[in-house]
Amino acid sequence: MLCRIPGIIFRLNYKHGLSYVIHSKYSSMHGGHSEQEQRNITSPGWERRGSLRNVPVPNQAVEDVCRILESGVWGPSIETALSGVSEKPQQDQIIAVLKKLKDVDTAINYFRWTERSTNQVHCPEAYNSLLMTMARSRQFHSLEEILEEMSHAGFGPSNNTCIEFVLFCLKSHMVDAAFHFIQTMRKFKFRPAFSAYTTLIGSLSVANKPDHVLTLFQQMQEIGYDVNVHLFTTAIRAFAREGRINVVLSLLGEMRNIGFVADIVLYNVCIDCFGKLGKIDMAWKFFHEVKAQGLTPDDVTYTSMIGVLCKANRLDEAEELFSLMDEGREVPCAYAYNTMIMGYGSAGMFEKAYMLLERQKEKGSIPNVIAYNCIITCLCKKGKVDEALKLFHDMKKDAAPNLVTYNVLIDALCSAGNFDAAFELQDAMKDAGFFPHVMTVNIMINRLCKSHKLDEACSIFEGLDHKICTPDSVTFCSLIDGLGCSGRVDDAYRLYEKMLDSGHVPDAIVFTSLIRNFFNVGRPADGHKVYKEMLRSGCSPDLTLLNIYMDCVFKAGETDKGRALFEEIKTRGFVPNVRSYSILINGLAKAGFARETYQLCYSMKEKGYILDAHAYNIIIDGFCKCGKVNKAYQLLEEMKAKGVVPTVYTYGAVIDGLSKIDRLDEAYMLFEEAKSIGITLNVTVYSSLIDGFGKVGRIDEAYLIMEEMMQSGLTPNVYSWNSLLNALTKAEEINEALVCFQSMKDLKCTPDVFTYSILIDGLCRVRKFNKAFVLLQDMKKQGLEPSAVTYTTMICGLAKAGNVTEAHSLFKKFKEKGGKLDSACYNAMIESLSIANRALDAYLLFEEARQKGFDIHSKTCVVLLDALHQAECLEQAGIVGAILKETAKAKHASRSF
Repeated sequence: MLCRIPGIIFRLNYKHGLSYVIHSKYSSMHGGHSEQEQRNITSPGWERRGSLRNVPVPNQAVEDVCRILESGVWGPSIETALSGVSEKPQQDQIIAVLKKLKDVDTAINYFRWTERSTNQVHCPEAYNSLLMTMARSRQFHSLEEILEEMSHAGFGPSNNTCIEFVLFCLKSHMVDAAFHFIQTMRKFKFRPAFSAYTTLIGSLSVANKPDHVLTLFQQMQEIGYDVNVHLFTTAIRAFAREGRINVVLSLLGEMRNIGFVADIVLYNVCIDCFGKLGKIDMAWKFFHEVKAQGLTPDDVTYTSMIGVLCKANRLDEAEELFSLMDEGREVPCAYAYNTMIMGYGSAGMFEKAYMLLERQKEKGSIPNVIAYNCIITCLCKKGKVDEALKLFHDMKKDAAPNLVTYNVLIDALCSAGNFDAAFELQDAMKDAGFFPHVMTVNIMINRLCKSHKLDEACSIFEGLDHKICTPDSVTFCSLIDGLGCSGRVDDAYRLYEKMLDSGHVPDAIVFTSLIRNFFNVGRPADGHKVYKEMLRSGCSPDLTLLNIYMDCVFKAGETDKGRALFEEIKTRGFVPNVRSYSILINGLAKAGFARETYQLCYSMKEKGYILDAHAYNIIIDGFCKCGKVNKAYQLLEEMKAKGVVPTVYTYGAVIDGLSKIDRLDEAYMLFEEAKSIGITLNVTVYSSLIDGFGKVGRIDEAYLIMEEMMQSGLTPNVYSWNSLLNALTKAEEINEALVCFQSMKDLKCTPDVFTYSILIDGLCRVRKFNKAFVLLQDMKKQGLEPSAVTYTTMICGLAKAGNVTEAHSLFKKFKEKGGKLDSACYNAMIESLSIANRALDAYLLFEEARQKGFDIHSKTCVVLLDALHQAECLEQAGIVGAILKETAKAKHASRSF
């Protein structure tokens, strides 16, 4: 009979063994001969397999072969050396060598060489040894090939090999590889060992792979294995943990159809799992069914049900069940007491929790550290850190605090900003022998980073003795993110490199932090480099990373790149979520692609996406920023109609959009609507209205909004004050503006460059140049560098007022600093210098302005020409006159056209 597999043609002869032809392509792959060889090879005594184990294998020969194989890359020299040790090795020697080898490719090359050398097909034990080499080395690329050969040879992996292979994979945390091994065996019609199935099902359940569990469970039934209640329990637990109730109910129904009776363990699993999913009535049903089936609820049954009721805040029922359980018991169940204590603590009923502790003591059972940790954890969650510290000291009479106790308290103290007390507790941990521990280090570094105490966080990191406490990926991730969020992106990147040097593999969270923070500090090129580096490292981006990256790219103005990233999300096998679409719509709206954003909004609805408040806010903000306020208004109404409650950010975006296009009455109506439904408005919303009313000259209303904001307990920010000051100066109410400026400083709001520029411009408008000059000097004293607008305003004002010397001096100073002056400034200076009989200085500025491409006004040319004639600068006057004529001709031509 002939059988074919890639590279080998088998001829099966059941009497004399097995013959095969080695194909040239297959041989060369394993270092064999290049020409096709045909050999009649008999099985090495399949009739006498049992006697092989009695033939002694020289240890020295095995060691020599292993040494040769490990000496270099497979090739003719290795083959020659092997022939020198043993030209035709026996099967037991081959098996012994395979058991010692660690590299699969070396083992396969040796396996093939011995076939050619001995003209014999390997026995089943040799194949099993080769499979175990794969398992030990965790290299499975040739697994299917070897199993296919075994299938054609008429034998499969032994039960022991099957079990050991699975165990090796599980010890290496490679559950997928173990699952693949079983599936490959089934592909070639092998029957995996029962224990291999049960062991792997248990591990897959723990690894949260319920679909794999069900596949193996069904396979066992297909090949005739008897499944039991324990296996049903494992499968049910796997699916219940993920909330897949339909599958759970189906498995329970199947179990009953087979005739199995659920045991107490299965009932406990069902109570616990359904309870955690919030299916309280289902959990109660299973609890009552326990007694109906004639079973006695055990401590786990009661405690699981009590825990379910406590989490559902049904404490009355929990108390009743607890009393029923505890009644008449001489030895209380510590687990049940701890569960009930946690329930009271979570509900804030600490007096009852303390009473339960005392009741436990009265029954002769000393509360353990878990009971105290439950109360301490709940106290900290409720913000009662001082009470938690007191209990921490009191508990030492009954139970020694453990690592969890210290970590919970340190986390609470850091969250409350009490870092001094946290460091004192850390010292107590050292005395107790718990510190340094990486979990505690991670808590402190994370909290310090979030409180912007980067130096302290870095100090803890640098002070770690790596022999005692080695930083893990979480340590690096927290500190990298903290440094990046504080703008220290170069330090964050150096720490990332240190993470790589330490042997840790950065995950998508680390790369997300680096990308986001590089973009936040205005370094998009470095953000792109980090993304490319992540891909080169083999780390696959997740949907969160791609969403954040896309958001950063759009905010950086790279619209095409943002579109490409949205497509990349789909290319990588992800389904874009609501946030993905929201970011795309927001980015395209701000870039001016309004029509496309409308289409995307409709597309989202057609695909069944349900927008939450956050998604609506992003889209509405995008429409408002690009001037499509009507569309934003429609989305706000749609949001309310669909029962999605608008937030302060929703109202703030629309109010700001309406204010910017002078639809102030509508903006104010929305402002009042937001207050009427109980939304607490922030400074940004008030400031938008102040700015809007101020720009159209409705100063009284702007004042009223400012007063209302302050009466509501909010402190106006610099933008609020600048909006009001701008309105006052444009209305030339400069004295009122100066009063507001003083109020601003009295309220500890620091003026910025725009504040001073607004006031200087206002003072120059009413020709109060001396006060403007005083403000300019004050601005410099405050460490603020005047902007080009400020200088231009001041120079033009001084020049127009005839203060030519001061204006020219300020003009030259600004130019020396590298400042960029505009056309208005040059025209004002040329005119003022001409009027002050400084015709040549004016002409020099005239030429400078022409070289820079600035437009010189006709009036400016006329004033300059007159001054040059008076100064008898005829040559310069001729040039100015010629330019004036050309300008006049150009204007006349444009009018004619």
